[in-house]
Amino acid sequence: MSKKKKLLIGILIVLVLIFLAAQVVMKKIESNLNGLMALELADIDLDQTKDGVFTGSHSALPVEAEVQVELKNHKIVSIELIEHKHGQGANAEILPEIVLQAQSLDVDLVVGASYSSKVILKAIEDALMQAAEQ
Repeated sequence: MSKKKKLLIGILIVLVLIFLAAQVVMKKIESNLNGLMALELADIDLDQTKDGVFTGSHSALPVEAEVQVELKNHKIVSIELIEHKHGQGANAEILPEIVLQAQSLDVDLVVGASYSSKVILKAIEDALMQAAEQ
């Protein structure tokens, strides 16, 4: 067999392996995102929270969010979206303001940004859970 044929076969094998690895990664991402949508949000009683600034985060590959929530007198006074890694979910970045206005996690997900919406809400929930535990 010539060097050229061996090289082509080697390249073909590498391409097949890359394709198979990509399939495994895509299935993992799909599984993470499906699991994310099945997660429920806790019903946190703000009357049970302490004053302070609390950081929360949540991740469901490939989406991640980190927030900082400030509470005073059992009210959410601010929510800062510190980090949001997303694909097409930038529209969900309005959710901290919606949660602030509603004083609740019981808000609608942003259409077209469902995964990012859920990750941001879970990050806010994480911060509020810390405030309720102290």
